[in-house]
Amino acid sequence: MNWGNFEPYVTPLAIFAGSIVLGWLFKVVISHRLRSLASKTKWKGDDVVISAFQSSILYWFILGGLYLAIDRLPKQVALDETAINTIQTAILVLFILSLSSALSRIAVGLMEMYAESTDGAFPSTSMFTNLAKIFIMTIGLLVVFQTLGISITPVLTALGIGGLAVSLALKDTLSDLFAGLHIILSRKLKPGDLVELETAQRGTVDNISWRQTTLRDRRNNLIVIPNGKLSTAIMTNYDVPGKNMVVRITCGVAYDSDLEKVEQVVNDTARHVADTTPGGVPDSNIGMIFTNFGESSIDFKVSMQAEDYSGQWTVSHEFIKQLHKRFNEEGIEIPFPIRTVYQKS
Repeated sequence: MNWGNFEPYVTPLAIFAGSIVLGWLFKVVISHRLRSLASKTKWKGDDVVISAFQSSILYWFILGGLYLAIDRLPKQVALDETAINTIQTAILVLFILSLSSALSRIAVGLMEMYAESTDGAFPSTSMFTNLAKIFIMTIGLLVVFQTLGISITPVLTALGIGGLAVSLALKDTLSDLFAGLHIILSRKLKPGDLVELETAQRGTVDNISWRQTTLRDRRNNLIVIPNGKLSTAIMTNYDVPGKNMVVRITCGVAYDSDLEKVEQVVNDTARHVADTTPGGVPDSNIGMIFTNFGESSIDFKVSMQAEDYSGQWTVSHEFIKQLHKRFNEEGIEIPFPIRTVYQKS
């Protein structure tokens, strides 16, 4: 075996192998230390950036090593300058696409982080994440065209004409897209809100996509609504402007009851329920008012507050139980409906 035959290949092979080793060391050692330092900071954006780049860093080192190694191939290899330029251009294209993918992951991660920090002021939905990915990947493709020597101006012109034709063909789809953007930006609802439509369909907003909005009802079924119809529908959002709900309970007592005592017992019971029942709002306002002389009772209404829509059932359930118990203890009667019928002979 003649060593001289292999000596010209040592440099490109060493460059390629060294790039793999450096990429592995960077991913395992340096990236791990950067992640450890990022975990100690209050800002979570550095975690997003490191996580996005970590999955591609070895791939980039391999591409870089391959790009440099091709320039140092021996003359015995039958590759002319055109072939070498073509391979290096392909490597650059792969790098640009991979970098665009990493940047899109960073953009999505930062959007989700911002959505969490603003407590719903900026809802993170699949529509925004998909638009961010499409925008960044489109810029990456334009850079690829420029790298390949393709003029961007004719491409943009073609996209403009083609976009007009596509917009006419996909009129309903684009209508749903802009309706979804209107729903999100106007803050009519966001993921997690409990809404009820005019058709009596009720559920929690699961997601707002570019085409439709999905609600999850109490039976864990999905209700799919096109954004165009949802934007014009009459609906009730139980979580806007706040999740607290007013619970109203109607009751009645006998005509011979001491109304001052009734009022005190009702208020004491309502206060106890509001302060101790899960779903109630401690220290909230309690309202009690006699409404009218009924056919067999003096009627009154009690107003309390619950933390959210589901909490109203717990509060009303516990209040009815405890009020019934207190009325029995205090000798206050809740009369049965009575109707006197006079019959003329």
